[in-house]
Amino acid sequence: MATPGQTAIPAAKELRTIIVTGASSGIGAYCARALKAEGWRVFATARKPTDIEVLEADGLEAFYLDYREPESIAALVDAVLERTEGKLDALFNNGAYAQPGAVEDLSVEALREQFEANFFGWHDLTRRVVPVMRSQGHGRLVHCSSILGLAPVRFRGAYSASKHAIEGLMLCMRQELEGSGIQLSLIEPGPVTSKIASNGLAWFLKNIDIENSVHRADYKAQLARLQAGGSVSRLKPGPEVVHVALRHALLSQRPRPHYVVTVPARIGVMLKRILPASALYRVLARRA
Repeated sequence: MATPGQTAIPAAKELRTIIVTGASSGIGAYCARALKAEGWRVFATARKPTDIEVLEADGLEAFYLDYREPESIAALVDAVLERTEGKLDALFNNGAYAQPGAVEDLSVEALREQFEANFFGWHDLTRRVVPVMRSQGHGRLVHCSSILGLAPVRFRGAYSASKHAIEGLMLCMRQELEGSGIQLSLIEPGPVTSKIASNGLAWFLKNIDIENSVHRADYKAQLARLQAGGSVSRLKPGPEVVHVALRHALLSQRPRPHYVVTVPARIGVMLKRILPASALYRVLARRA
């Protein structure tokens, strides 16, 4: 029996199926393994063959997926549905990357690529599984957004824009799914221990002209922090905090529309409610 505030772990006879994207590291890797340990049949995705091999070695059913490649999205859904006889209980859209850089330094191409991975690919995958869930009369759609989808900070314009877009699109879908048996939730983490910052370094170096930018000094300081291993804080927990929220969104009879995760994220939401906009943005600007 579950303790107060928790939801029950599904029994073996209630084995549930879920696609977890971005499972090579961080939030996706932790949640995929935790859900499997709790009795879920997990279909985990990654881009690199070595990461897929690691997932398979841990007993997960692993597949290649790159949100920027529509054919890989179609192939994933076809392969999963073939293994489940056309059924799917849940989707956790999580795979993403963060393109750093001031908005004025972002090319249209860099912004477009950010949206292909963080927005259009999520939409494509979601649309492919919704008809399956409608036909079976139930399903859970959970999207790992970000506090930056609610409270943006400087030098994170591309990532924040993609998360704002996910928030708007999926909250509309949540209303449109009313009465279908499909529940949709957004998880909005603040800083969580993961590789998203270090992975973003490659995109930063690829797409931002650091030396010729008016923000050169700020960029140099950020690079120094990244090369030193990134920020360390007791307010920056591990991915298990996202798993707690995900578990509730998947199993609760009344899943929430929003799960704001970590203390900094909750503080950000509170400040957004109580501060005048001009004061809020001055506070957020100091967080970059």
